[in-house]
Amino acid sequence: MDQGLIPRRYAKALYGFASDKGVTERVYVLMKNLEASFAELPDLQKALANPFVNGDDKTQLLFTASQASKADSVFADFVKLLIHNRRVDDVRQIALAYLKIYREERNIHVVHVESAAPLAPDEEKRLRRLVERHIGDDAMEFTTGVDPSLIGGFTISVDNERLDASISNELRQLRQNLISK
Repeated sequence: MDQGLIPRRYAKALYGFASDKGVTERVYVLMKNLEASFAELPDLQKALANPFVNGDDKTQLLFTASQASKADSVFADFVKLLIHNRRVDDVRQIALAYLKIYREERNIHVVHVESAAPLAPDEEKRLRRLVERHIGDDAMEFTTGVDPSLIGGFTISVDNERLDASISNELRQLRQNLISK
Protein backbone atom coordinates (compact mmCIF):
# COMPACT_ATOMS: atom_id res chain seq x y z
CA MET A 1 0.00 0.00 0.00
CA ASP A 2 1.40 3.39 -1.01
CA GLN A 3 1.13 5.76 1.94
CA GLY A 4 1.85 8.98 0.04
CA LEU A 5 4.64 11.51 0.22
CA ILE A 6 3.57 13.46 3.31
CA PRO A 7 2.92 10.41 5.53
CA ARG A 8 6.25 8.90 4.45
CA ARG A 9 8.08 12.09 5.37
CA TYR A 10 6.44 12.23 8.79
CA ALA A 11 7.17 8.54 9.34
CA LYS A 12 10.81 8.98 8.32
CA ALA A 13 11.17 11.95 10.67
CA LEU A 14 9.51 9.99 13.48
CA TYR A 15 11.82 7.04 12.84
CA GLY A 16 14.87 9.32 12.97
CA PHE A 17 13.67 10.99 16.17
CA ALA A 18 12.84 7.64 17.78
CA SER A 19 16.22 6.29 16.69
CA ASP A 20 18.00 9.25 18.30
CA LYS A 21 16.10 8.57 21.53
CA GLY A 22 16.66 4.79 21.29
CA VAL A 23 12.96 3.92 21.22
CA THR A 24 12.35 2.76 17.65
CA GLU A 25 11.09 -0.62 18.85
CA ARG A 26 8.66 0.91 21.35
CA VAL A 27 7.30 3.30 18.70
CA TYR A 28 6.98 0.30 16.38
CA VAL A 29 4.80 -1.48 18.93
CA LEU A 30 2.68 1.67 19.37
CA MET A 31 2.26 2.03 15.60
CA LYS A 32 1.23 -1.63 15.30
CA ASN A 33 -1.33 -1.12 18.06
CA LEU A 34 -2.56 2.04 16.37
CA GLU A 35 -2.96 0.31 13.00
CA ALA A 36 -4.80 -2.58 14.66
CA SER A 37 -7.17 -0.10 16.29
CA PHE A 38 -7.87 1.57 12.94
CA ALA A 39 -8.57 -1.83 11.36
CA GLU A 40 -10.87 -2.84 14.20
CA LEU A 41 -12.64 0.51 14.67
CA PRO A 42 -13.41 2.31 11.38
CA ASP A 43 -15.05 5.18 13.28
CA LEU A 44 -11.67 6.10 14.76
CA GLN A 45 -10.67 7.78 11.50
CA LYS A 46 -13.97 9.69 11.45
CA ALA A 47 -13.43 10.94 14.99
CA LEU A 48 -9.91 12.14 14.18
CA ALA A 49 -11.10 13.89 11.02
CA ASN A 50 -13.98 15.61 12.83
CA PRO A 51 -13.16 19.32 13.20
CA PHE A 52 -15.46 19.56 16.25
CA VAL A 53 -13.32 17.12 18.25
CA ASN A 54 -10.67 19.19 20.03
CA GLY A 55 -6.96 18.44 20.02
CA ASP A 56 -6.88 17.11 23.59
CA ASP A 57 -9.60 14.58 22.79
CA LYS A 58 -7.78 13.52 19.62
CA THR A 59 -4.60 13.11 21.65
CA GLN A 60 -6.42 10.93 24.15
CA LEU A 61 -7.94 8.87 21.32
CA LEU A 62 -4.51 8.24 19.82
CA PHE A 63 -2.99 7.36 23.19
CA THR A 64 -5.80 4.91 23.90
CA ALA A 65 -5.73 3.42 20.39
CA SER A 66 -1.97 2.89 20.50
CA GLN A 67 -1.90 1.82 24.16
CA ALA A 68 0.72 4.49 24.82
CA SER A 69 1.57 5.59 28.35
CA LYS A 70 2.66 8.94 29.73
CA ALA A 71 6.24 7.66 29.61
CA ASP A 72 6.08 7.49 25.78
CA SER A 73 7.38 11.03 25.31
CA VAL A 74 8.46 10.50 21.69
CA PHE A 75 4.92 9.42 20.78
CA ALA A 76 3.46 12.34 22.75
CA ASP A 77 5.69 14.82 20.90
CA PHE A 78 4.74 13.21 17.61
CA VAL A 79 1.01 13.53 18.35
CA LYS A 80 1.48 17.19 19.37
CA LEU A 81 3.26 17.85 16.08
CA LEU A 82 0.47 16.20 14.08
CA ILE A 83 -2.19 18.23 15.84
CA HIS A 84 -0.22 21.47 15.51
CA ASN A 85 0.36 20.88 11.78
CA ARG A 86 -3.23 19.69 11.26
CA ARG A 87 -2.02 16.31 10.00
CA VAL A 88 -3.77 14.10 12.53
CA ASP A 89 -6.01 12.84 9.69
CA ASP A 90 -2.90 11.22 8.18
CA VAL A 91 -1.91 9.30 11.31
CA ARG A 92 -2.97 5.90 9.98
CA GLN A 93 -0.95 6.32 6.80
CA ILE A 94 1.98 7.60 8.85
CA ALA A 95 1.74 4.54 11.10
CA LEU A 96 1.77 2.24 8.06
CA ALA A 97 4.77 4.07 6.62
CA TYR A 98 6.61 3.83 9.95
CA LEU A 99 5.94 0.09 10.11
CA LYS A 100 7.30 -0.29 6.60
CA ILE A 101 10.46 1.71 7.38
CA TYR A 102 11.09 -0.25 10.58
CA ARG A 103 10.61 -3.60 8.85
CA GLU A 104 12.89 -2.63 5.95
CA GLU A 105 15.63 -1.48 8.35
CA ARG A 106 15.48 -4.78 10.21
CA ASN A 107 14.73 -7.14 7.29
CA ILE A 108 11.42 -8.25 8.78
CA HIS A 109 8.99 -9.95 6.42
CA VAL A 110 5.25 -9.87 6.99
CA VAL A 111 3.83 -13.35 6.48
CA HIS A 112 0.12 -14.12 6.56
CA VAL A 113 -1.37 -17.56 6.01
CA GLU A 114 -5.08 -17.75 5.23
CA SER A 115 -6.81 -21.12 5.29
CA ALA A 116 -10.36 -22.40 4.87
CA ALA A 117 -10.33 -23.83 8.41
CA PRO A 118 -8.04 -23.26 11.40
CA LEU A 119 -4.64 -24.86 10.87
CA ALA A 120 -3.51 -27.69 13.09
CA PRO A 121 -0.33 -26.84 15.03
CA ASP A 122 1.79 -29.24 12.99
CA GLU A 123 0.49 -27.79 9.70
CA GLU A 124 1.23 -24.26 10.89
CA LYS A 125 4.74 -25.33 11.94
CA ARG A 126 5.32 -26.94 8.52
CA LEU A 127 4.19 -23.80 6.68
CA ARG A 128 6.32 -21.64 8.97
CA ARG A 129 9.41 -23.75 8.14
CA LEU A 130 8.60 -23.51 4.43
CA VAL A 131 8.45 -19.71 4.63
CA GLU A 132 11.64 -19.57 6.72
CA ARG A 133 13.48 -21.47 3.98
CA HIS A 134 12.11 -19.00 1.43
CA ILE A 135 13.16 -15.83 3.28
CA GLY A 136 16.46 -17.14 4.64
CA ASP A 137 17.92 -15.60 7.78
CA ASP A 138 15.56 -12.63 7.80
CA ALA A 139 13.01 -12.26 10.59
CA MET A 140 9.29 -12.57 10.03
CA GLU A 141 6.00 -11.62 11.60
CA PHE A 142 3.84 -14.69 11.09
CA THR A 143 0.05 -14.51 11.38
CA THR A 144 -2.75 -16.84 10.40
CA GLY A 145 -6.39 -16.34 9.56
CA VAL A 146 -9.44 -18.24 8.44
CA ASP A 147 -11.38 -17.55 5.23
CA PRO A 148 -14.10 -20.14 4.52
CA SER A 149 -14.49 -18.83 0.95
CA LEU A 150 -11.21 -20.59 0.09
CA ILE A 151 -13.19 -23.87 0.34
CA GLY A 152 -9.96 -25.76 1.07
CA GLY A 153 -6.23 -25.25 0.93
CA PHE A 154 -4.50 -21.99 1.86
CA THR A 155 -2.88 -18.78 0.65
CA ILE A 156 0.46 -17.49 1.87
CA SER A 157 1.40 -13.84 1.56
CA VAL A 158 5.02 -12.85 2.11
CA ASP A 159 5.32 -9.09 1.78
CA ASN A 160 4.15 -8.53 -1.83
CA GLU A 161 4.39 -12.15 -2.96
CA ARG A 162 1.37 -14.45 -2.82
CA LEU A 163 1.05 -18.19 -3.20
CA ASP A 164 -2.53 -19.34 -3.72
CA ALA A 165 -2.99 -23.06 -3.08
CA SER A 166 -6.72 -22.84 -2.42
CA ILE A 167 -9.52 -24.89 -3.91
CA SER A 168 -11.37 -21.70 -4.89
CA ASN A 169 -8.34 -20.64 -6.96
CA GLU A 170 -8.17 -24.06 -8.62
CA LEU A 171 -11.88 -23.84 -9.50
CA ARG A 172 -11.42 -20.32 -10.85
CA GLN A 173 -8.53 -21.46 -13.07
CA LEU A 174 -10.51 -24.48 -14.26
CA ARG A 175 -13.43 -22.22 -15.14
CA GLN A 176 -11.10 -19.86 -17.06
CA ASN A 177 -9.65 -22.80 -19.00
CA LEU A 178 -13.11 -24.06 -19.91
CA ILE A 179 -14.28 -20.62 -21.03
CA SER A 180 -11.18 -20.01 -23.16
CA LYS A 181 -11.68 -23.21 -25.18
